[in-house]
Amino acid sequence: MSALVIFLGSGLGGLARWWLAGWVGSQAGHTFPWGTLVVNVTGSFLIGLFASLTGPEGRWVAPLMLRQFFMLGICGGYTTFSSFSLQTLQLMQEGQWLRATANTVLSLVLCLVAVGLGHALAVMLNPSKAP
Repeated sequence: MSALVIFLGSGLGGLARWWLAGWVGSQAGHTFPWGTLVVNVTGSFLIGLFASLTGPEGRWVAPLMLRQFFMLGICGGYTTFSSFSLQTLQLMQEGQWLRATANTVLSLVLCLVAVGLGHALAVMLNPSKAP
């Protein structure tokens, strides 16, 4: 059953990635992979928020299957590390070293900040365990 739940979540996450990355690209242009960057940052935020809200110490303890559906399925299908890697390689092959470096640094830093912010928001939303 877990495999089916993750499969369905991955499909939904992939559709969300396709839509958002396409929309961002149409708005910002395609000379830099803004769509992939936005997807990876928002996916990092969402997984940080969801993992902390629904974990053992969270406000809403979720069943394992729901956590698998969202974190492995939706977030796994939504985030695009393989696309990031290919686009960065293509920028390097085109001699666009500044853009390749910017994509690498921005993706790493912003995704780490986003997962931390998601976690911090969940900590604020979770009830205090203090007496």
